[in-house]
Amino acid sequence: MASSSDLAARAPAPVSTSVALASAWPRRAAIAFNALVYGFVLCPLVFVVWLSFFKDAILTFPPSGYTAHWYVSAWRNHAFADGFLFSVRIALVAAILGVLLGVAAAFGLVRFAFRGAGAVRNLLMLPLLIPGIVAGIAIYLFYLRAENALNIDIVGTFGGLIAAHVCLTLPWTLRLVTAGLTNLDTSIEEAARNLGANAWTTFRRVTLPALRPALIAAFLFSFIVSFENLEVSLPLVGANHMTLPIAVMQYLEFNLDPTIAAVAAVQVLLLGIVMLITDRFVKLSQVV
Repeated sequence: MASSSDLAARAPAPVSTSVALASAWPRRAAIAFNALVYGFVLCPLVFVVWLSFFKDAILTFPPSGYTAHWYVSAWRNHAFADGFLFSVRIALVAAILGVLLGVAAAFGLVRFAFRGAGAVRNLLMLPLLIPGIVAGIAIYLFYLRAENALNIDIVGTFGGLIAAHVCLTLPWTLRLVTAGLTNLDTSIEEAARNLGANAWTTFRRVTLPALRPALIAAFLFSFIVSFENLEVSLPLVGANHMTLPIAVMQYLEFNLDPTIAAVAAVQVLLLGIVMLITDRFVKLSQVV
């Protein structure tokens, strides 16, 4: 005869426990699926960083050893060092100009209702829709026509490249500042005006501080877009001015060693830090 303990062990599990286990499976499946997706997306980045420490000049797997020599070699390469500094200059100037023009455009579109405002907004946002290589070729052909008409050099100049990069950074500023202005409580500005502040003082002391997160995020995101751009810069750079992405592409034409992986790893690290800083001000899910 079975004892009471055996009967208790053979008794079916409570219904509540079975339901809890059944309801946990979809959540576990979703977690596993998300982990696979993140692993698939991050696998190339992890592999590039791992590759940058391979000891062999000719890529072989498994490597014979590991070294940090390729990072030193990359910095000693004048094309990479000059390209990095030039890309930083271009990105800083393009981000600053893009923020200034984007703020002015956002205020005009949000605060002043006029006929054709939607068309103007769509025109300013077009660089987000046009493929980069198409935009680069179009700007290059436009510069050639402008050179013939004005008899001045534009292609290969610092100013020409800056103007092209401003076209890339302006839409992001317009998008972020427009969202900030839409969510801004206008009663605060009205209170400042009622207390005697003029339009400029209200803008400088009230509106801009309220928009500070959007402005910082716009600047950082514009910097990223300009710094890593290749398609638009490729037909517009001059012989003495080379951005980092173009220097990397030219190096790959004749070399295939871990130096490129080291450059890519540093670039990913720097851009990742900037993206994390940007996310502290405006969530990236609201931007991309």
